[in-house]
Amino acid sequence: MVRLTKIYTKTGDRGRTRLGDMSEVDKTDIRVEAYGAVDETNAAIGLARCAVEDAEMSTLLERVQNDLFDLGADLCVPDTGEDPGYEPLRVTEGQVTALETAIDKWNALLEPLDSFVLPAGSEAASRLHVARTVCRRAERRTVNLSRLDERLNAETVRYLNRLSDLLFVLARIANENGQADVKWVPGKDR
Repeated sequence: MVRLTKIYTKTGDRGRTRLGDMSEVDKTDIRVEAYGAVDETNAAIGLARCAVEDAEMSTLLERVQNDLFDLGADLCVPDTGEDPGYEPLRVTEGQVTALETAIDKWNALLEPLDSFVLPAGSEAASRLHVARTVCRRAERRTVNLSRLDERLNAETVRYLNRLSDLLFVLARIANENGQADVKWVPGKDR
């Protein structure tokens, strides 16, 4: 269990921060950028949950928020190949599979798309679309990190990729099961 007794450390005053293995890096380090974007995704999902009226969807999103803390923990503890003396928390294939199951379940309620949809509609849908785009940023940052860190857990990228898909599907559900989606009309205002 995590126990925080002191909130500020003053390490950040010098533009540095500590990773989960207690090594110190710049706050602009690509690893910090990656788990920072994951944290932003989590906050965006929390905001979306405030507008979600479906209890089952809210419960699913709460589980995702917990998973995102796991993912952030995974990213902030580099795998150096050495035994750290404990088992670092890593995202699992099972967590990715759970997202795939949820995508399939919710997507079965929707008609197939015949156009791209604008990130609009209901408040809940719009917030879920914002969370989706923030998640895509987290995915890009994590892919970037994976190109520099060959030991990075590949499930982190897979999880973020599936999560953005899930958020898209849930945004459509929040738009009256896709009936209130706002469709893109190419060249409409030329």
